[in-house]
Order: sequence, then structure tokens, then C-alpha cells
Amino acid sequence: MCGRFVLLTDLSVIVESFDIRDIACDYKPNDNISPGQRIAAVIHDGRNRLVSYRWGLIPPWAKDPSIGNRMFNARAETITEKPSFKNAFQKRRCLIPADGFFEWQKGEKGGKPFRFALKSGLPFGFAGLYETWMSPDKEPVSTCTIITTEPNELIRFVHDRMPVIVPKEMEAAWIDPANRNREGPLSMLKPYPAVEMLMSAVIENGGQDIRV
Repeated sequence: MCGRFVLLTDLSVIVESFDIRDIACDYKPNDNISPGQRIAAVIHDGRNRLVSYRWGLIPPWAKDPSIGNRMFNARAETITEKPSFKNAFQKRRCLIPADGFFEWQKGEKGGKPFRFALKSGLPFGFAGLYETWMSPDKEPVSTCTIITTEPNELIRFVHDRMPVIVPKEMEAAWIDPANRNREGPLSMLKPYPAVEMLMSAVIENGGQDIRV
């Protein structure tokens, strides 16, 4: 799973890294991003745009928005089958910029957190999906989820799932809504190479904020 991540990179670097042509969100760096918060996402609607979505996908057909509280991840293995995700997978794919993410290793005294990042130190994009739900007051609520897959050799030491990181050369194809060939996007939902990643233990600050 992926329930916490960090994004501290300067906005100018994100704009360059993801070829952003339009900024439509109030970008704020955050070292402890969790479900329910508004997060930055990259979509393509003729140009790459940086937008803001609530993390935790609410399907358009949902009667209760609280369903989003448990929809912050989508499993790659069932993404074309689950009613909550299959339409978004076909038409509404996004990238969620990050510098690193956290996974917890279970132990006798509770979970021990580890931070994972790229050896390059550069930001990367999680494979994400987004939807817009209409509230009873006719107010649109835009939400997203992060896709997870089986872990690579590095993360397997800590957890049995990892978020999908889209390789840089595949990012444009992932967010292109005209790319309706299901097999193409599905082929991207693989564990990121362990040799390109770093793992570090995490020091918890008073049980609240996460610090590396």
C-alpha cells in the first residue's frame, strides 16, 4: 500500500520535470502527506496541467463521499475489474509527483517506518487515477488514488506492496487520455527497479510528523 509520501521539491523543478504548461493549484511542499489531504497531480487535457485533488477516490456513482476514505490505493492486479477504478483507468489517468514514500515494517512493538526514494534524488510520478464526484449541493469534488503493485526486491524487506512509479519515458503515454489501448497502460504497472532506489530508516518525532 501507499499511505504516506513526501514532496518538498521546489515548484520550478516540478514544472520542468513534468513539462507543466499550466498551474491550477496552490502548491505547498509537505513532508508528511496522508490520505484525505489535497495533493498535486499532473493531468493532460491538451497540455500538461498541475492540479489539486483530494487523496481518496470517490467514484461518480457513490452515494456517500466517505467511500473515499478507503479508496486512497488501487491494486494494479484488479484495476480493470473493480467498478470504482475501471472507467478512470481507461480515461482519467494522472501522475502524482513525489520525492519519496513511506512503508511500515510490522514487528512485535508495532510498525517500523522506512523511507524510499530514487538514487537520483529527483522527483518522480506515482501512477494515479482521478474522478469528479458531484455533491448533493451540485458542487464538484475532484479526487484521486495511487495505484499499487507487488514490491521490488528492496521494498519486499519491509512490505508486500509498493506504489507504482511511472518511468520518466512512459509518463506522457500514461496521462494521455487518447491512449485507450488497455494493454499499454497495464504494462506500466510494474515494480520500479530496486537498483534505482534507496531505503533509509525513519526517526519519528514525538509520534507525529515523520522525519528522515
